[in-house]
Amino acid sequence: MTRDLQPAALPIREDDDAIAKALERASIPTLMMSMVHLTGDTRLLRGAIRPRKAIMSEVQGGMPKEEKAAVRAQALEILKDYRDGGCRLPPPPSPDTIHQMMSFMVGEEVPAEYVPMMMEEMALDGKDARDVHWDRDRLTEAKRDFHVVVIGSGMSGILTAIRLEQAGIPYTVIEKNDSVGGTWLENAYPGCRVDIANHFYCYSFEPNHDWPQFFSQQKDLLQYLEHCATKYGVREHTRFRTEVVAAHFDEGDSSWQVRVRSRDGREETLRANAVISAVGQLNRPKLPDVPGLETFRGPAFHTAQWESEHDLEGVRVAVIGTGASALQLVPEVAKVAGRLVVFQRSAAWMVPNPNYHANVSDGKKWCLKHLPYYARWYRFLLFWPGSDGLLPSLVIDPDWPHPDRSINELNEGMRQIFTNYMKAQVGNDPELLAKVVPPYPPFGKRMLQDNGSWLAALKRDNVELVTEGIAEITADAVIARDGTRYPTDVLVFATGFHANKFLWPMEIVGRGGVVLGERWADDPRAYLGITVPDFPNLYCLYGPATNLAHAGSIIFHSECQLRYIMGCLKALLEGGFAAMEVRRDVHDAFNEKLDATLARMVWSHPGMTSWYKNSKGRVTTTSPWRLVDYWRWTMEPDPGDYDWTH
Repeated sequence: MTRDLQPAALPIREDDDAIAKALERASIPTLMMSMVHLTGDTRLLRGAIRPRKAIMSEVQGGMPKEEKAAVRAQALEILKDYRDGGCRLPPPPSPDTIHQMMSFMVGEEVPAEYVPMMMEEMALDGKDARDVHWDRDRLTEAKRDFHVVVIGSGMSGILTAIRLEQAGIPYTVIEKNDSVGGTWLENAYPGCRVDIANHFYCYSFEPNHDWPQFFSQQKDLLQYLEHCATKYGVREHTRFRTEVVAAHFDEGDSSWQVRVRSRDGREETLRANAVISAVGQLNRPKLPDVPGLETFRGPAFHTAQWESEHDLEGVRVAVIGTGASALQLVPEVAKVAGRLVVFQRSAAWMVPNPNYHANVSDGKKWCLKHLPYYARWYRFLLFWPGSDGLLPSLVIDPDWPHPDRSINELNEGMRQIFTNYMKAQVGNDPELLAKVVPPYPPFGKRMLQDNGSWLAALKRDNVELVTEGIAEITADAVIARDGTRYPTDVLVFATGFHANKFLWPMEIVGRGGVVLGERWADDPRAYLGITVPDFPNLYCLYGPATNLAHAGSIIFHSECQLRYIMGCLKALLEGGFAAMEVRRDVHDAFNEKLDATLARMVWSHPGMTSWYKNSKGRVTTTSPWRLVDYWRWTMEPDPGDYDWTH
């Protein structure tokens, strides 16, 4: 079943003044692409007015005011004709023209190998190419007897359920929480928001033209996922307040016996032909190992388990951690706390982004809904600068003379840009500047989006940034290693998650009694981050080495992974197989290549620790691959990579 995606959600009925007003808020490079679709005239691509090279968070193409005004004036006349002519479009541009449009829009040549991926992502032909493309009536009996258990109903779990529904495969989603949403349900701390542009951070087949902000807040992300779960009937197949305790592979009939426990303690075993884990990497909060933590008498909680019943107005708050959650939380808490002390283990690099808290104007929403193909090209404009172009700056140059501060010439240039950005905000405070400028290379840890709110919060009179380690916690204070005592009423942990404990604490037992947790320990490995030898018909979404730290969106990656998994299920059903298991040599060869590639990347830099690494310093969470390569590898499974059981 393939759905049609319309060029625009709504026809144009507004008068000339209303259209002109909306165009004031349009992204000019995106508007120019819509104009080509509206007219079929490609002379615009050869004119003197053209966008400069696209950069992240810049959607106006670096064009001067006079050029933007000229484009708007031309667009207004085109849109008036389109409206008055009954909103009829000419034939679509040819593939060669689409390629020219891509390169024109982003101000650089888009290599031909990227065009199929970007065409699929934009769905200019109106088709959801990542749909499973199965005939629901075909293999009816085989599908009726085939059942899939999906673990988790966050972003990837909902996506999985939608695709299984499209394929007509019976499934059950097991969700430990009260509702769908995953990380966007659990993380409800003040300031929580997405750090990927929202018009790209949504399912490719379910765009949202009503995002209130360019990087929307938690409640808006949750509302979007709830909408998708309702629209596609996911809730009817979901067992809430239920957790997977264990899953054992039964070699007798090649099935999985999945033991679940409801919140009231009752347990039940479900039989499944396949299990798809959609639990993510960042869903089990991690608390620091600090002496005396259990003696603290006040409220103490993790950001992912925010206790909103506590009023922070005027109280003394200590936040431990300065990662992504803290960067969002601290500016909000600083507004109300009587005293806020932030304990930093290591500073974070920040990407300047003036739109990080900006609202989406009504005019922008109008363009997304009414201008043919505008929303599709806007998605491409957001995607391309955050695609693979950044990778060269993340590859270690063994001859680079300053390995402690950067890893190559491009990386050093970025260090200067980011450092100058911080200097401009900190002003005449060398002590604070020394604390907030990281000593390690940019992109070595997770990069954080910033619009100035973080450093502005640290400069407040009621806020103090402490870089001394924590010696202990007492009943009413945090004691630093230098002996300084920081009286505390409320303790907040922004200390991340057990990122290396994939599928933990579930007990997953495969062929021959192999326990996945014991095999992996804190060194998880999987073929393509999806499948593991000795664990037939077990598939992971957002598995080992699939976190994206250089480009793209985790939704894009999940859509790639799930298409591959659906291809596996299709091969099982069409071939009459009971099980498929990735070959050990295929798995090992992939991971040898993975290790060799990661060893050359900035995340493996020896001068720092991060949640990307395990206890031995190996990067286990993050993908080093070009997006276009991973997209190609996950188009469909190669039957030769697997052993098959009839």
